[in-house]
Order: sequence, then C-alpha cells, then structure tokens
Amino acid sequence: MVIKVLMDNESVSEEFRSEHGLSLYIETGSRRILFDTGESGTFDLNAEKLGVNIADVDFLVLSHGHYDHGGGINRFFELNSKAKAFVNRRSFEEHWAVKPDGTRKYIGLDKRLLDTGRIVLVEDYHVVDDGIELFSGIKGDTLTPSGNQDLYMIHSGEMVHDDFAHEQNMLVTEDGKGILFAGCAHRGIVNIIEEIAVEGNILLEAVIGGFHLYNKSRGTSESDEIVDEIGRYLKESGPMYYTCHCTGLEAYGRLKETMDGKLDYLAAGKTIEI
Repeated sequence: MVIKVLMDNESVSEEFRSEHGLSLYIETGSRRILFDTGESGTFDLNAEKLGVNIADVDFLVLSHGHYDHGGGINRFFELNSKAKAFVNRRSFEEHWAVKPDGTRKYIGLDKRLLDTGRIVLVEDYHVVDDGIELFSGIKGDTLTPSGNQDLYMIHSGEMVHDDFAHEQNMLVTEDGKGILFAGCAHRGIVNIIEEIAVEGNILLEAVIGGFHLYNKSRGTSESDEIVDEIGRYLKESGPMYYTCHCTGLEAYGRLKETMDGKLDYLAAGKTIEI
C-alpha cells in the first residue's frame, strides 16, 4: 500500500503547498482512494507534483464534517467525474467553533454538495469495498481532546457541544495487514484503537491520522501529562503510527520521545509504503 500526503499543516519542502487541513492519497492493489480533501482544494497542486492523477481516484472518504477536511470536495468533483464521496449522514449538520472571546465561526461543510448526486450518506458502519470499512459512533471517553470543548453543533435548533458522531475512521485490510486511517480522532485516538482494534480483534500494522492534540482556536497544546499518557498507550498497542495535521508539532515532538521510534510525521509531499 502506498500513501501520499497531498495536504497537511506542514510540508516536506517549499515545493509543496501546506494549509490547515488534511488530504491523503491511498493506493492499494486494486483501489485508489482519497481520504479527505483539505481546506481549500489546493491538494491537487501537490498531487500533480507527486504524480497522482485525481481523475483516476475510485472514491473519496470524508473523515468528518469540518471544512479543513472537506473544503476541497468541490475541487475534487471538478477533477474527477466518476467517483462518489462516502460521508457519514450527520456530517452535513451545522458545525461551529467558538473562540475564547466568544466569537463563533462556521466550520461545517457546504450543504449544496448534497445536490451534486455524488454524496453517499452512510451510517455508523459501512463496507465501501472488499477490505475497506468505515466506522463511526466511537464510544469511550478516555483521553479525549480538550480542544473539543470549543467545538459545537446545532441539535434540535440549539447549539450544543459536538458529540462527533459524524466522525468516521477507515480500515483498509490488504494482504493480512490492517491499516487504520483517522482524520482528527476527535473521539480520542485511544478510544478509536480500543473499539476498532482491541474489541474488534483486528491486528493493525499501522495507524495514520491526526490526534487533535493542538487547539487551533486557543493556540495551545495538550498538557505534557496527557500527551505522555497517550504516548505510553500507543507505544504498547502494537502498530506503527504516522501522525499529521491537528496533532501539532509540540505534541508530536513529545510523543516521538515517548514512543521510541514508533511514530513518524506525514507532512505534505511525503510518500510512505506499508
């Protein structure tokens, strides 16, 4: 399996664009997948430099209903005339961020995308193709990101804290290897691993995604104690980890020390093979 990072907050060099967003191109033996589209749609510029033809992508998976993961869907549809986008049914609800000064910012998706005929709304569990599964509705509250406190949704006409039921994780199984993709791990990377891998009795080769240990609104990272506790858990859990986007460089550096070689960073322009 080949994974190419089309967009991230960081880039491997000035040759590649970066932005507050995530987009991964995944090539299995039989499928070409785009996981998220970044914030603006400029993922295509990095794709060209990495030798990725977006028109050849078989389908898009959206991790959750925030702009920094789905802001480029329109651009994807412009470049690819065939692929469907698999999105959790709750992703098109209204999602907001509230800054420390009380200012509200809409961070949801463009609802006009529902009129394109290319959005497939899925439930908490969905099989996209042989060996490609989507999981939402993660339970558990262990070490969930403190940054969630600033994220809201509209429910029954009222603004309430987001429960992230719209967040979905993708499991790709190939040649006996399970690779788990998590966009932001708002439900907590530990809870995701526990439910999908431990309770599901799935042997994971690698876990790839953001861990949401950086609060963009406040410009702060999770406490050292929390980061260390997460790092110890991940180190003992088995798979290799590749993080990006919302983990934040400060937390990444601390995790890397704790995890003793079991963690790497995926900046825009990077390619890995698993």
